[in-house]
Amino acid sequence: MYLSILSDHLYSFMSIVHSDRLGQFQQDNATLHASRVATKWHQEHSSDFRHFHWPPKSPEMNIIEDIRDALLHAVEKRSPHPRTPMDLLTALKDACYEFPPGYLQTPVESMPRRFASLLLARGVPTRY
Repeated sequence: MYLSILSDHLYSFMSIVHSDRLGQFQQDNATLHASRVATKWHQEHSSDFRHFHWPPKSPEMNIIEDIRDALLHAVEKRSPHPRTPMDLLTALKDACYEFPPGYLQTPVESMPRRFASLLLARGVPTRY
């Protein structure tokens, strides 16, 4: 299923988001992403787009997880809790609007420090 998602959607996504062809596809080292068959697929398609190699043992480098955690926390403290998918979507949208100005910029701006920390730690987990 993962390979069909890559085959069916990755090319069009990359061409829309990175029309200059300078973007890199990034994923974590989840078992599904690092499987032998997925790795082979990426190798076979390496000339079609650039693939950012995610350092092993470094899930803390993924800023999406920080943002997801903030959204989950905001939704969990709502009363009443969302009961339907539409309620959940509304709660997530509301949570996004409640973020202080510049909230999303902070994790983005932290990336150089995160990578420097990772390089110093030689790939082992860091404080990030």
